[in-house]
Amino acid sequence: MDADRGDSEPSKLVHPTNTGKDRPNERGGWMSRTKRLREAVRVYLAENGRSNTVDIFDHLNDRFSWGATMNQVGNILAKDNRFEKVGHVRDFFRGARYTVCVWDLASDTRRESTAQA
Repeated sequence: MDADRGDSEPSKLVHPTNTGKDRPNERGGWMSRTKRLREAVRVYLAENGRSNTVDIFDHLNDRFSWGATMNQVGNILAKDNRFEKVGHVRDFFRGARYTVCVWDLASDTRRESTAQA
């Protein structure tokens, strides 16, 4: 019984930031809103090797009509263990000098993609 609602039905599973677009998956977890973006980054790095954040950002925004924000790209790269940071590069991007991270596939992901090919 849900004491807050005062009824005998259990509460429905609701994600705290649910806007109607999120749904629980079959394992009880929440489906990622960036699943396609993550896979596109993996394919891009498999085909092109090491790339900086700006190049990956530009690729995603050329590839998808809805695009991605730089914050989304940074979070995808930093939080997905299929990608690893391999250094930094300081160069001119967008008309100013920035230091950006350089990314590559993690070594175990690289082995899996070459085994599939």
